[in-house]
Amino acid sequence: MGKKNIFYLIPPLIIMLVFFYFLFFPKKSLEILEAGSLNVLLITLDTTRADRIGAYGYAGAKTPNLDSLALKGVKFSNAYCQVPQTLPSHCSILTGTYPLYHHVHSNGFNFLGTEYLTLPELLKSHGFKTAAFISSFTVDSRFGLDQGFDFYDDSISEEEIFKSFHSQRRADKVYESFCGWFNRNSRDRFFCWVHFFDPHLPYAPPSPYKEIFADNPYDGEIAYMDLYIGKIIKRLAEQNLLRKTLIILAGDHGEAFGEKGEREHGLFLYNSTMKVPLIFYAEGILPGGMDIRSNVRLIDIMPSILDILKIEVPDVVQGTTLLPYIKAGKSEDLPTYLETVYPKDFFGWSDLSGLVDGPWKYIRAPKPELYNLIEDPGEEKNLFTSQNKRARLMANKLTKLVKEHLLEIDIKKRRLSSEELKRLRSLGYVGGGLPKDRSNTPLPDPKDKLDEYNLIYEAKMHEYGKKYQEAVLIYREIIDRSPEAPWNYVNLSICYAKMNNLDDCIRVLKQGSERIPGSLILLSRLGLFYMRSTRYKEAFETARQALALDPRCLDALLTCGWSLIMTRKWAESLQYFKKSLEIEPENKSARVKYAYCLGALGRGGEALEIYTDLIEEYPDDYRLYTDVGIIHNSMGNLDQALISYKKAVEIKPFYENFLNYGVILGRKGKFKEAVHYLKLYLQNTSEGSTPRKVKTRQTISLWEKRL
Repeated sequence: MGKKNIFYLIPPLIIMLVFFYFLFFPKKSLEILEAGSLNVLLITLDTTRADRIGAYGYAGAKTPNLDSLALKGVKFSNAYCQVPQTLPSHCSILTGTYPLYHHVHSNGFNFLGTEYLTLPELLKSHGFKTAAFISSFTVDSRFGLDQGFDFYDDSISEEEIFKSFHSQRRADKVYESFCGWFNRNSRDRFFCWVHFFDPHLPYAPPSPYKEIFADNPYDGEIAYMDLYIGKIIKRLAEQNLLRKTLIILAGDHGEAFGEKGEREHGLFLYNSTMKVPLIFYAEGILPGGMDIRSNVRLIDIMPSILDILKIEVPDVVQGTTLLPYIKAGKSEDLPTYLETVYPKDFFGWSDLSGLVDGPWKYIRAPKPELYNLIEDPGEEKNLFTSQNKRARLMANKLTKLVKEHLLEIDIKKRRLSSEELKRLRSLGYVGGGLPKDRSNTPLPDPKDKLDEYNLIYEAKMHEYGKKYQEAVLIYREIIDRSPEAPWNYVNLSICYAKMNNLDDCIRVLKQGSERIPGSLILLSRLGLFYMRSTRYKEAFETARQALALDPRCLDALLTCGWSLIMTRKWAESLQYFKKSLEIEPENKSARVKYAYCLGALGRGGEALEIYTDLIEEYPDDYRLYTDVGIIHNSMGNLDQALISYKKAVEIKPFYENFLNYGVILGRKGKFKEAVHYLKLYLQNTSEGSTPRKVKTRQTISLWEKRL
């Protein structure tokens, strides 16, 4: 009996041991159970300064959701972006590499090549469903960031065939898109990227934030963005996924408000635009309430995610996992490479590059700079002369970092283009053995161009305020000062376009193209405005010149295709739209025009397949039903044409649809209904005495006799 009693005690003893194990080692056990199966949610906060968030010490903030995630998660107080521009910064986040490696240096005309491995590609290969929800043209799929995503929603404006740098959508629309996908896919393991663009100029938060932050609308934009971050977190909690999701929140770059003479971002490499918020949150996996003050970088996000998920980090990744900082108390600063080519690409001034190493920041420029960020966080005292030895050391470290970890790897990987070599040389990294740059004219230091920069900002503010005439006067002055900068002509031309003055718009772009031959931005914009002016031959010829410079220039492809449609050259037009859809397959207008060309070429079956998909996505667009009706009519499918035209009338009862529906009813012999809709056409059209009105009256008279 005694032995039996002992055996009876063994199960309770095991239970007690297990209980005490989990009591004293809960975090380790949670990692074993959950870390390998986490979802990942990456939220990027465009143009968001770290020091304008409550958790980072800003008393004027209204950011309860960001603050809560920082309080319960891991906050990095000294996180740096690599480039103070949206596209290259996100390329660095999603590849874990520097811009000199992935070759996306600027917004607008760079794109991420398919040879570069991205975080979504890697996670997709490990069974994740991948989706992205984008709020700005700057990260449009045409720039290559969509690779690896099953779903990439950059439908900022479905009616925009030509997107502009100002194309964007608010946080509520991004959230709405996220929810639609999440409701369908929340049961699957996922990686989601949600991009909020709201704090970008012009600062115009909706009510009640507009009123609450009347004196500081930038803070209002951040508060409005924070509201929808909270809604996303709530959706995760409602589906019991908050404990199963690793959440990373990161600013892509900051924003300057006059510090060192800069406004907005991109011109300089000071902390106002380079320091960003970075927060990691994973309930039960990562500790809460941590404030890590070491210097870290946005390129460290990708390897950190992979390390947390226990996925091997590829050798090409140049960032470092931050898990040792979170779990093991590592505290050493990571050397941080910085660059901006925005001054050169947009204004014709010098590029800048730099290095943050511990407390020191070095900026390589025509007039170099050195700052001690501990003693001088405002970067007011340039120590380059007084600390010359330190400056030389930092300059050598910067060159070594680039050559050892970026440039030499890339030169071995592929041959660099002449433009890439020129850019590297301008940054100071290319020496002997490579072709020499024949241009001996040094570019001006952006610091010496602040008066002109502030003029551009003033013109932009007038433009945002719809004071176009005031903006035009300033843009003209800027062109007189810097006739070699293509974007100065573009800015003036856009202002003229907003005033509905297309003649002056085209004149300015032609002037710029003559002064700066071979400028892609000038040629692509000139072709577009020729198109808008119905000067189709000139539009086509100009867009072809742009394509000779860059065969991937989407605006030029679309201009060629559209101008050929307007001259009824269906087969040629089809090829341009086909190429455009290879770059941006979700472009609604390009898909419609491609299908329309197929129909015009007698390939109605192929066209109808495309229209079927479009109608499924856009069931309330009457124009799709009209086009389908035209195709069915041309194929002799009158019954199907009748159904399509009727649907178009139901969605939008207006004169064009009345006419189309009336004609097809007459062809079917339904003269009473046909006459009714033809009369509705005549009653509602604002046309003068056009041939089709005359013919419609004759048709009504004829059909009424048959009633």
